[in-house]
Amino acid sequence: MNKGGRRALLFGGVALVAGGAGAGWAWHRSRGEPPQPQASAGSLWTQRFARPDGSELAMSSLRGKPLVLNFWATWCAPCLKELPQIDRFHREFQPKGWQVLGLALDKAQPVREFLAKLPLSFPVALGGLDGTDVAIELGNMQGALPFTVVFDAQGTPRWHKLGETSYAELSEQARKL
Repeated sequence: MNKGGRRALLFGGVALVAGGAGAGWAWHRSRGEPPQPQASAGSLWTQRFARPDGSELAMSSLRGKPLVLNFWATWCAPCLKELPQIDRFHREFQPKGWQVLGLALDKAQPVREFLAKLPLSFPVALGGLDGTDVAIELGNMQGALPFTVVFDAQGTPRWHKLGETSYAELSEQARKL
């Protein structure tokens, strides 16, 4: 084999290893896992968000009970796919003291139209730019959707997932707390 062929083989091998490492890292990051040490509730509990009906939701009103906080948008296909599973979790775990909040990173009109077609049993608020900042504080460094965070009754983030979640994952997290 000539020098050019060995070099191409070497570069190809390095590229293959780098690609595999990147894919492994992406897989690892997309799994539901405990929030990293830098993830914190930060300013979450002082925030106030508009609701699609024009009222306001104070995050401080949700402290004291475990909470599932889901960041979503009407234009996000995986978000829309997971919402019925999150709604099922809410209906079944609300009697056990769990709360759920959907924080839509969207404008009011599309959210109202969506909720008219698919009503949800849990409260929805409009996150806007403040909601994006909160998601980043909670560990969503990519700024992608959907993003779900589970808090204990003291308001401490205990688990988060970037990407679509399921009823089974949320139920497992509820059992752990």
